[in-house]
Amino acid sequence: MPTLRCLFCGARLAAAIYASPLLRARRTAELLASTRGLRITAVPELVEADCDAGVLRAWVVDRDLGRRAADGEMGHQVLARVTAALRTIVDAHPGETVAVVGHVASLTVALGTLCALGAGVWGTPLPHARPFLVEWDGRAWRCPAWPALGRPAADG
Repeated sequence: MPTLRCLFCGARLAAAIYASPLLRARRTAELLASTRGLRITAVPELVEADCDAGVLRAWVVDRDLGRRAADGEMGHQVLARVTAALRTIVDAHPGETVAVVGHVASLTVALGTLCALGAGVWGTPLPHARPFLVEWDGRAWRCPAWPALGRPAADG
């Protein structure tokens, strides 16, 4: 399977733009799309997790993905839906660069797990509207650097 070079990067190099249907993600995606004339594909699975800091901490630091958020969704479900969305996007764009616009909590849970970033990402949230590299090589996900750290993330 060909490598996806970049996910969650800016539209400058993107062949396509995918976004959560929530307003703040759509607005960011619209800004990206306007620079390239690309169409935005809404991906409901990228919506934000309705969780408070305690639940998010349980999911990210304690790896307690069975804990429920305010709406009843568990971390396992967040991970599954975001992973499914990313796999669908990857399968549609082998070897291409795409931009994906999502939300801090759901992306932190999913990428923290998929990229095996561990608890080191806690306290270093994803900055809003800042592109960052995520790679898929057909077998594993890689997040070479967690944006808020400015360096590779690891369990500390």
